[in-house]
Amino acid sequence: MKRLYLLILRTYLGPLILTFFIALFILVMQFLWKYIDDLVGKGLPWHVVGQLLFYASTTFVPLALPLAILLSSLMTFGNLGERYELVAIKSAGISLSTVMRPLIVLSVLISVFAFFFSNNILPVTNLKFKSILYDVRQQKLALNIRDGIFYNGIDGFVMRFGKKEKDDITIRDVMIYDHSSRMGNTTVTRADSGKMIQSTDGSTLELTLFNGYKYDEKSDRHNDMRKPFQRTYFKEQYKRFDLSQFKMMRTNEALFRNHYQMLNLKQLSTSEDSIRKEITTRNEGWLHSTEKGFYFNAQLDSARIKISEKPVVVHDRLLAFRDMGRDDVLKAHEASLNSARNMLNNIEYVRNDLKERQVLLYKHEVEWHRKFTLSFACLVLFFIGAPLGAIIRKGGLGLPLIISVIFFVIYHVISMTGEKSVKAGQLEAVYGMWLSSAVLLPLGVILTIKATTDSPLFDPDVWKRFFAGLIGKFQKTPKVTTNQAEE
Repeated sequence: MKRLYLLILRTYLGPLILTFFIALFILVMQFLWKYIDDLVGKGLPWHVVGQLLFYASTTFVPLALPLAILLSSLMTFGNLGERYELVAIKSAGISLSTVMRPLIVLSVLISVFAFFFSNNILPVTNLKFKSILYDVRQQKLALNIRDGIFYNGIDGFVMRFGKKEKDDITIRDVMIYDHSSRMGNTTVTRADSGKMIQSTDGSTLELTLFNGYKYDEKSDRHNDMRKPFQRTYFKEQYKRFDLSQFKMMRTNEALFRNHYQMLNLKQLSTSEDSIRKEITTRNEGWLHSTEKGFYFNAQLDSARIKISEKPVVVHDRLLAFRDMGRDDVLKAHEASLNSARNMLNNIEYVRNDLKERQVLLYKHEVEWHRKFTLSFACLVLFFIGAPLGAIIRKGGLGLPLIISVIFFVIYHVISMTGEKSVKAGQLEAVYGMWLSSAVLLPLGVILTIKATTDSPLFDPDVWKRFFAGLIGKFQKTPKVTTNQAEE
């Protein structure tokens, strides 16, 4: 039995590792395709790109791992069935449940690791990934001045080089607009030739210009009509530009640390309690301020003050209002309208604020349940793939791949639908996040039962006989006439 278990494990681990890294590679390529515009042309160091891809790949593990388990389990038992190894094992008196036992234990261990990964490793890698991606997207394009094209990448300057020689140092027909004074195109420098040298650390750009003119249009702020013009000839001029803005600046990771995707279970629970307290405090404060803003609320609240206690209050106010002059009445109306408008604006603001806080609370609840759904999904998809492979008896990457993709798409669509419903407030988090597992778990149980009882679930001859018998029953059913029905 021990040799059989080792054989099953060796047969299973190879496809599991292979399919996991293939799925991970496909997801990383999808990430590169999505953010290719933010990565190309910025002169990023190779270690920054490597860190970004590494942390991005770890965030795709929750998608790649269930798919790898489903596909590898289906391939393993499909290969065993296709090579009639399952038939030989069953003829020796060993049931399918016994054959599945080592893989069940391995799947449980993988599920435990998946929970540990989601709760302890994934928040850290999410933090690293989001912070690096933010810095990369904020990074400016690398210095790239092309012949005959105006370049405005350096703050405060626009420059054009007519031609760059092959040595990338000598430049011809140089034109530089100086916008550092924020006064428009008032300062222009033109030169016949020059030399362009960038410092070794890339922090500065040094230009040495030869045989040129500097045109400067002076502006008199006291007299806009008076704008003296100055032209200065130079034989050699030296300019130095700061390129520190092209260096990648790392943002403090503490700014992203409180995001719900960067928290573990304990931190999520604490954050959820804080958000609930904020919602309660905000709601109570708004009600209290509204009650104070409308002083007559206490008079109209029959639960607090009985009408019989002050029967003349409203009457006295109506009499006072009737005795007021026309101007006073208009002022009172205007004040009432302004008060109502201000209160309406306050209500809209508080409602939007409470809605945003509630959505944030939903996202925390979704992330809390996600820590567990990944682990459970690994078990559910194993109990779908293993018996399904034993039933269809087809190995390789053909039919098993198609079936795996279909089941994984169904799982992912149901999971995303439930998650969006939770974030929209249409479902409780416990129902929305566990919806996909609740739908696929009965299917896994049915397939396991059918596989262990050798049920010909996908045998076409069995289905042909079933439908033929069903059609025959309908054809043999005697038609009851009206006279027979009356008798």
